[in-house]
Amino acid sequence: MNLSGWNRFQKQQATEREQLRRLLLGIQPLLAQCRNAVPNEIELSALAAMLHSFYTGIENIFKRLTVEVDSERIEGDAWHRELLLRMMSPAAHRPAMLSKELHDALLQYLRFRHVFRHSYSFDLDWGKMSPLVLNVEETLCQLECTLDDFVRRVGEQSS
Repeated sequence: MNLSGWNRFQKQQATEREQLRRLLLGIQPLLAQCRNAVPNEIELSALAAMLHSFYTGIENIFKRLTVEVDSERIEGDAWHRELLLRMMSPAAHRPAMLSKELHDALLQYLRFRHVFRHSYSFDLDWGKMSPLVLNVEETLCQLECTLDDFVRRVGEQSS
């Protein structure tokens, strides 16, 4: 394994994780409010932007792993989906990162990211968004545990 690439990945994923925690901390009051009341159109827009940023941060981690550890690039029309799928499979110098369950949960955020990028904000639907919004903190927690375990396993492999 390319140790300098692994070290860069570890630093980059730690930075992205901090940014994801900061993102959720900043919107915490709105997340709490949404547990008791349906958000208005402006709040829906803010939540949609948060979901988009949330998945983008996660995807940044996966891209860094692919570039720094796998020494590969993802290209093509379906690269977002391919990247997420790739995280469930081992590569030459690393084990699989994601379980099927976490992959499937993150796939829902990826799908929403597509909706967000191709829709008007007035078309947002709380009924469709609410499972993602209300589970975003738990999803981040699961991802962080997965990343901690992944880093530990790869560290054991390379020593």
